[in-house]
Amino acid sequence: MVSRQPLVVGAPQGQEVKVLVTGAAGQLGTELVRVFSAAGHDVVATTHATLDISDSSAVESVIGASQPDWILHGAAWTAVDACESDPVKAEAVNGGGSRNIVAAASRVGARVLYVSTDYVFDGTKMSPYVETDPTNPQSVYGASKLSGEHAMRASDLVARISWVCGYHGNNMVKTILRIAASQPGLKFVDDQIGHPTFADDAAEGMLALVEAGAAGTFHLTNQGAVSWCGFARAVLEAAGEDPARVDPIATADLQPPRPAKRPANSVLDNAALRNAGFELLDDFRVPLGRLVRRLLAD
Repeated sequence: MVSRQPLVVGAPQGQEVKVLVTGAAGQLGTELVRVFSAAGHDVVATTHATLDISDSSAVESVIGASQPDWILHGAAWTAVDACESDPVKAEAVNGGGSRNIVAAASRVGARVLYVSTDYVFDGTKMSPYVETDPTNPQSVYGASKLSGEHAMRASDLVARISWVCGYHGNNMVKTILRIAASQPGLKFVDDQIGHPTFADDAAEGMLALVEAGAAGTFHLTNQGAVSWCGFARAVLEAAGEDPARVDPIATADLQPPRPAKRPANSVLDNAALRNAGFELLDDFRVPLGRLVRRLLAD
C-alpha cells in the first residue's frame, strides 16, 4: 500500500476548534491536551478508563455527545512485544478501534488526526522513508497500526512518529537514566537507527497541521538520525555523565531476544512537512536536553 498524498486544504488561522483527544493519559496525549488548550481550542480529553475505543457503542456515544470538529486519535495498544502474542487484541484496538473512531467522526462531521508509527515500514530501505514509500510491516503491532491508517478517509490526517519520548509516561530516556544510576556500564543496539520524537514538540507540530487544515500522511519527528546506542550516549551526555559508559550491541545478540521484529531503519524523512512549508521540529538533542534537565530536577 502507498500512503495518501499529503495536502493542506486551508483553514482560517486562529479559528477555535473543538478537539477530542483519545489516549489523553499517554505521553503524547497529555501534551496534546496541554498544547491545544494553550492555543485556545476547546479540548475534551478521554483516556482508556473513560473510553474503550474497541467498543463501538461507547465511541459513538462519547463522540456524539461531545460533537468535536477534530478527533486527535492517539489511543493505541503500543506494547510491541505483547501485540506479537495477541494479534486479535492488537487488531481490535489499533485497527478496529480506529475504524470505530472514523465511523463516529463521520456521523458528527469531524475530521481525524491519526497517530501512526515507523513500524508500518519493514526497515530495509537504505535511505530515510518518505511518506509515499510502500508500507510493509514486519510485526503484529505494525500491521495493526497500518490497519488503522487504512481506516482513515481522504480528509483525515495521518501523522507518523517514531521513538517517542516525553516527560509523562514510560520511555527510553527515563529507562536510560534509571539504568545509568544503578549500573556502571550500559549496552544498547547500534544496528537500529531512527529519528527520536519528543512528545511536546510532536504535539506542537500536530497543532500546526490541524490549524492549517492539513490532510493526508505526514512524517512528524525531531531531526537527527541516531542509533539506540548513540541515543543512549546522548542521554548520558545531556545528564553530565560519561557517554563512553554505553557500549554497542547487535540486535541479534540481545538476551532474551525480542518477540517482535524491529525495523533496522526507522528514519522518517519529514518530506511532506518540508514541501508544504511547515517548520521542521528541532534536532532531537534540543528537546532531549530540555527533558533531561526537567527529569533530573524532579
